Amino acid sequence: MKELVIATTNKGKLREIKDLLKDFSLKITSLADYPEAPEVIEDGKTFSQNAAKKALTIARYTGKLTLGEDSGLQVKTLGNKPGIYSARFSGENATDKKNNLKVLRSLKGVPLEDRQAAYRCYAALADHNGIVDIVNGRCSGLIGFHAKGKNGFGYDPYFIIPRYNKTFGELPPEIKAQISHRARALEKVKNILFEYMK
Repeated sequence: MKELVIATTNKGKLREIKDLLKDFSLKITSLADYPEAPEVIEDGKTFSQNAAKKALTIARYTGKLTLGEDSGLQVKTLGNKPGIYSARFSGENATDKKNNLKVLRSLKGVPLEDRQAAYRCYAALADHNGIVDIVNGRCSGLIGFHAKGKNGFGYDPYFIIPRYNKTFGELPPEIKAQISHRARALEKVKNILFEYMK
């Protein structure tokens, strides 16, 4: 069985990716299975650059097909911040809670209709020869005032999907798996994998 390494230590992200790729007969591993792997410093200026760097670095180290993914939240009124800094928006010892508080403080006094945001996801596939392809997905929503729901991770409890009038934290994982930025990017990854594994 072919192995696909997911270049992440984020358990929430890994769980979502595994679920989205469950139709493939792939052995899915992650950086947890390669504790000696080099640390990838995310110093790219874009999600795409970070995703590509993760995929290439780990593909070269393992010799295996690797998926590097970088995603984050862009809030329109904050000039698309936190963007590539989404996971470390609140500084060195960032946590989901601290990151969410910083976003809420930055949006103090901003009415709901002006709290437009988008989750972005870039996914890069690489093997020992280099980058196979880079794709992306996007999901639009609004940043709520209060955390709602226990599902998901990151900014999910605040990210309202207007169509459902619910946050990603409240929506069942199976709905998120159809409409999220990661689901949309991974749908494209599936097509690439299908061709690659022929």
